[in-house]
Amino acid sequence: MSQDTLKRSAAAAALDYIESRLTRQSVVGIGTGSTANFFIDGLARIRHKFDAAVASSEASAQRLAGYGIPVLDLNAAPSLCVYVDGADEVDPERCLTKGGGGALTREKIVAASSEEFVCIVDESKLVERLGRFPLPVEVVPMARGLAARALLRLGGSPEWRQGFTTDNGNIILDVHGLHINDPLTLEAEINNIVGVVCNGLFAANRADRVLIAGPGGVRRM
Repeated sequence: MSQDTLKRSAAAAALDYIESRLTRQSVVGIGTGSTANFFIDGLARIRHKFDAAVASSEASAQRLAGYGIPVLDLNAAPSLCVYVDGADEVDPERCLTKGGGGALTREKIVAASSEEFVCIVDESKLVERLGRFPLPVEVVPMARGLAARALLRLGGSPEWRQGFTTDNGNIILDVHGLHINDPLTLEAEINNIVGVVCNGLFAANRADRVLIAGPGGVRRM
């Protein structure tokens, strides 16, 4: 079974999970990336059951608009009933690593603004301990060297994602080699580095529910 097939299964399970909760006044938060794209494709089929969406990236906003789904600025949305997004890694406590697509800051903002965060992944994203996937850190450009040195002191090996700029106009440092035994503490430590906008650890804003697709079907965490 291909990874895309598993991603579609996870997205379909998320649609089944949220559909009965939607009303004509509902606003849905949408993530970024290939698994979120499958969710957007499915969401278009139940467009009549909710009011609008808030997107965590310009790319997702464009995909939603292509289906005729109204996209609101988060500040204009009265509330978000749910946020649905993928992840790069998921640990047994539902802590996540996100940001492979570079939208981590907006993803974290939309997740924190939603009543429930539903994460959709295929089973290859499950890990016993976060850190196998490089941790993305969004940094103000002039602080690249300052932040990189601080990340080195934390035990990581930061690599500038050259040629990439976030929707916020910042850069990404992908940090390799971190031993993430305490995601909540490390998330706060990295966010306290001067010049760091946000990092891809979702521990304070971990998923409320994870839908995991495998060859045997979709299970919940």
